[in-house]
Amino acid sequence: MLEQFNPEKLFVQYRDGMTPMQPVIPRRYTLTHSDETGDLFLTIGTEYAWDRVNTKMRDEVLGEWLMNGDCYLFCVYVYIGQGEFDQHVSAKRNEVFRRELPLALKAIRYGDRFLFNKYPNLDQANIIVSFTSAYPQFSKQENWGTFGSFSM
Repeated sequence: MLEQFNPEKLFVQYRDGMTPMQPVIPRRYTLTHSDETGDLFLTIGTEYAWDRVNTKMRDEVLGEWLMNGDCYLFCVYVYIGQGEFDQHVSAKRNEVFRRELPLALKAIRYGDRFLFNKYPNLDQANIIVSFTSAYPQFSKQENWGTFGSFSM
């Protein structure tokens, strides 16, 4: 991915009847990228865009809006591995995801800015990141703050 977020490198696609401003739920995000060009591809739909995911690399960032009581919550899922990568490779994947995740969150926030403009309270929603790994030291769920800190 890129070191700094460049909006000109972000390409957004809506699917499944999704629009820039509705609905909030169900609303799922699939963020992928090109190592060659640095382009980011954000697909927003009612389902994840599995057809955009590189099944060998599994370097996508997935996200969705959920309700926690009467508050919105943004859940992010990153795939470190389920045994197909050894511990050394899993450690590197964990490091890369953690380094690139702020950029990914900025891309999602900017790419769906019309939704955030319509529902400003979404900027205050907690971002919960789930790191999926067969190795317990990498399998974690963490609060990464709110989208307010990732807006441009």
